[in-house]
Amino acid sequence: MSTKVADHILARLREWDVEHVFGYPGDGINGLLAAWGRAEDQPRFIQSRHEEMSAFEAVGYAKFGHRLGVCAATSGPGAIHLLNGLYDAKLDHVPVLAIVGQTHRSAMGGSYQQEVDLHTLFKDVASDFVETVTVPEQLPNVLDRAIRTAYARRCPTAVIIPGDVQELDYSPPTHEFKMVPSSLDRSGWTALPSQTSLERAAEVLNAGDKAAILIGQGAAGARAEVEEIAALLGAGVAKALLGKDALSDELPYVTGSIGLLGTRPSYELMRDCDTLLTIGSSFPYTQFLPEFGKARGVQIDIDPHMVGMRYPYEVNLVGDAKATLQRLIPLLDRDRGREWFDEICASAARWREVMERRAGLSADPVNPEYVARALDPMLPDNAIITSDSGSVANWYARHLTIRGEMRSSLSGTLATMGCGVPYAIGAKFAHPDRPAIALVGDGAMQMNGLAELITAAKYRHQWEDPRLVVGVWNNQDLNQVTWELRAMGGAPSFLPSQELPDVPYAAFARSIGLTGIRVEKPGDVEAGWRAGLEAEGPAVIEFLTDPSVPPIPPHATWEQMEATAESLLKGDAERSSVIRQGLKAKMQEFLPGVGRQR
Repeated sequence: MSTKVADHILARLREWDVEHVFGYPGDGINGLLAAWGRAEDQPRFIQSRHEEMSAFEAVGYAKFGHRLGVCAATSGPGAIHLLNGLYDAKLDHVPVLAIVGQTHRSAMGGSYQQEVDLHTLFKDVASDFVETVTVPEQLPNVLDRAIRTAYARRCPTAVIIPGDVQELDYSPPTHEFKMVPSSLDRSGWTALPSQTSLERAAEVLNAGDKAAILIGQGAAGARAEVEEIAALLGAGVAKALLGKDALSDELPYVTGSIGLLGTRPSYELMRDCDTLLTIGSSFPYTQFLPEFGKARGVQIDIDPHMVGMRYPYEVNLVGDAKATLQRLIPLLDRDRGREWFDEICASAARWREVMERRAGLSADPVNPEYVARALDPMLPDNAIITSDSGSVANWYARHLTIRGEMRSSLSGTLATMGCGVPYAIGAKFAHPDRPAIALVGDGAMQMNGLAELITAAKYRHQWEDPRLVVGVWNNQDLNQVTWELRAMGGAPSFLPSQELPDVPYAAFARSIGLTGIRVEKPGDVEAGWRAGLEAEGPAVIEFLTDPSVPPIPPHATWEQMEATAESLLKGDAERSSVIRQGLKAKMQEFLPGVGRQR
């Protein structure tokens, strides 16, 4: 039997070590589906409930697996549905390949069923590489180049294959004019800045007395070097949310997250430092960085297109974080005072105490901060944690202590709702031997999390460690936007847009054979999490939480941090009004950054 184009595509994916493809069927990829049958499901086709979830799962797989994520969809609506997940990959710099069907070539241009101009559709989200295969000889070059580009530029790419082309006999490019051969190899490489640039950077860093380090996901492979340079500089380390798992939160000089969802110590670190070293982060909100002219700056980033932004850095080092730090560290002075460092550590310790007190405040029925706080000590050291967007991201950012081999992520720059559960499913296929925990608000759960529980139920028996715990904060409110509305105008929640129905999440989980637990009292929170982590398969733990607990901005004073929840929740109308007005002014100043972290 002859090899079809679709057969060759799957064979080439296998040669690239692709083991999973997340997708949803449709007649625009029937040729590929038939090839999957002939290939005995290699690479494995993972069926989601919706193409957007396929893309999210591919992103989660790529983020946590450090490898290419692949998703597949039919023409027309299937291709359109991929877009949100692909934009998530683009904005968070994640390598993802989309393989998309198209109507037959003979029908193109005829307003045929499901005919969409896919090049126009994908030209922004897959701007680094999008191509339509019209003849067999274009393969394997198009597919190889899409994969190499996704890896090299850490971006989504797209390959569009008309349905009739999928079923053509495959013939490789020949040794002729206007033929483009290809090869598989993708050698590893490391970018390094020049020695002169390193010396200039060392001069800046040696001149300061109060150093601050900001790290993002680009620093994840340089944990030992970040620890070493922090010790040399006597610096505090703040983390963009995409870099939350790049360094242990147990280190005394780690001040936690930065930004509107960040911590008071990180805010003070940036406010008071005289030197800023940014490693592997393009955190966009300059209002949370040092005042211009107050601090000298050095940036390290592997992408030359992402340096020189956000802050007036004096030296921009283009290179791999680990290799660059290894060459920079020997150039740094080793005798520094301890006053600044001790101040940072004291501030970080105080923050942890304040957060513990806030989580301990009573609420009606359950304090949402306590739900995250109770989970923290129970997390296995090899856990993979995903957070959805919304107010739950506040509790993820502030109450979870990332340590050991833990991995964590969320939709950093797009800040899209609905990624928490599919991220966790993608992570389970990347690491089937590790537990995954998804932290999700009820809005995101209603948006698509409930349906994707069916995917978890479908594949649970294929995971060596079958635990996938979904914690749902059920407050019947689109809470993050509610607080944004209050911050902008002091207005109460606009119920027609903000109020959510009370869905029985735990009961739904039980109805499809999963563990489902509904927690209505503070005293049952720890037991709820424990039951989920001990379950022999996916579990949904539904917590009824109080929507009136405010996500306090990090630029609130320590006193406001300690007092706000209690005063706003419980009484003291005069004190509550004063605090609310002060926070309203601060929130308005920083509102463009609400809910979005990088």
